[in-house]
Amino acid sequence: MSDGTPKLRLHDVSKHFVAPRTGARTVAVANVTLDIHSGEFVCVVGPSGCGKSTVLNLLAGLDTPSTGRLEKDGRPITGPGPDRGVMFQDYALMPWQSVVDNVGFGLHHGSPGRGLSPQQREERVRHFVDLVGLTGSEKKYPHQLSGGMRQRVALARLLANGPDVLLMDEPLGALDAQTRLILQSELLRIWGETAPASERKTAVFITHDIEEAVFLADRVVVMSTHPGRIREVFTVDLPRPRDESVRGDLRFGHLVEAIWRLIRDEAFRAIGGSAQAPATTS
Repeated sequence: MSDGTPKLRLHDVSKHFVAPRTGARTVAVANVTLDIHSGEFVCVVGPSGCGKSTVLNLLAGLDTPSTGRLEKDGRPITGPGPDRGVMFQDYALMPWQSVVDNVGFGLHHGSPGRGLSPQQREERVRHFVDLVGLTGSEKKYPHQLSGGMRQRVALARLLANGPDVLLMDEPLGALDAQTRLILQSELLRIWGETAPASERKTAVFITHDIEEAVFLADRVVVMSTHPGRIREVFTVDLPRPRDESVRGDLRFGHLVEAIWRLIRDEAFRAIGGSAQAPATTS
């Protein structure tokens, strides 16, 4: 917002869960405070179980905090809304629907399409199918698409619904390494990194991949576990637009190493490894 109000705000947010059978209480995240500004791309990284997805679900309104306050544009977040679009790792495409029908589902059956004529809906779907590079595949079904193409469909559907906040939970995590690298660059293009910040969507992106986070983000939020807390926030001082050459920049490598040093011991413990991870060499 023009008055300096952050697009998203978490203020001293905690979330705990109670097991229905045992009554055991688990604190998923504790005392999380973070402002995310309009047009910003923020990545959240941390070891398994640190509460990354819990934070995203809270921002989406899919869950409610146990304590603390959540806001969008200065107003409380009380539930899901079309202003916040969510994208998950598993695509969540309808297998009986074609590419265009999946992309246009929210426009035809939900609030994002209200006030639009059938022609406007069709034009909007066509625009986002083209934007994600799927022109020519409009009539194909999910089983006829590669994993990367399915994720492009999911991204086009997210954008077609017109949210001003994109909430993405490991959306590239199931892809092979080469496709993942390609879609990282594509995601930045689609997000609008060459446009002024005022014209970009606000994005919150959950990932386990530190290099992915540094490549995509304006800031990287590093979380620790037991319970999930924000340990540190790194500003990514790398120019935009970014291409593969940025991975060879010394600043890129230094950021990746600094973030890994913060989380590596907890990451090893999360998979049953030793309490002290082996040191890296540089």
